[in-house]
Amino acid sequence: MSKAKMNAAIAALDMVEDGMVLGLGSGSTAEIFIELLGDKISQGFKVQGVPTSKATAVCAKKFKVPLLDPDKVERIHLTIDGADEVDENFQMIKGGGACLLREKIIADASEHMAVIVDNSKIVKTLGAFPLPVEVDPFAMALTAERIYTALIQSGCETASTTLRQKKVTTSKSGKKSPAGPLLTDGNNYILDCACTAIPDPQLTASLLASLPGVMEHGLFINLADTLIVGEEDMAKVMEIVRE
Repeated sequence: MSKAKMNAAIAALDMVEDGMVLGLGSGSTAEIFIELLGDKISQGFKVQGVPTSKATAVCAKKFKVPLLDPDKVERIHLTIDGADEVDENFQMIKGGGACLLREKIIADASEHMAVIVDNSKIVKTLGAFPLPVEVDPFAMALTAERIYTALIQSGCETASTTLRQKKVTTSKSGKKSPAGPLLTDGNNYILDCACTAIPDPQLTASLLASLPGVMEHGLFINLADTLIVGEEDMAKVMEIVRE
């Protein structure tokens, strides 16, 4: 376990107040936070969580974090989630774990979003990490072509799209799981878009969002309110609030 990720999660825990409803992000750093939250709940702290993926729900149940049905939530005080890349303007790429649609729904509904990362996720320009785009399987090749065009139009000088494949696992008996496209929790596909650099994330986000067949894209713009950057030394952990 990364000490920097752990320290970021510890710092995020300080933002949580008794009685809050929390959006629980997905991914390795978010799961560290959920484990720490479970420890606090075991000591009498009262919060409820709204998971952003099936995997997050499993993790929360493991650490005895009470969960709410997203359809019955009236208010989400704070969402804690990770990111694959973050720039100086709090613009992010998310979706490496294929949970971007549900993560964005919860983040957008939250009163405050805190993003926990280690220093390796901080970049000057987004795009080194492939941009995930969640698409409807119907006519996926047509959608992929239009996504490519949108990327080029928005200033991404080089772009290519790759259909994400699910990991093939082997059971104890030696039987391998079937290969094929990865399916999100919403039964959609993920196209990973290698852009190298995304010079105008807002324009790229706007063009992608306008395409039929695109269920959601991994550019998170104007959603993060607080950025917590973990370091190996807890004293060096940075908490930056968006103005």
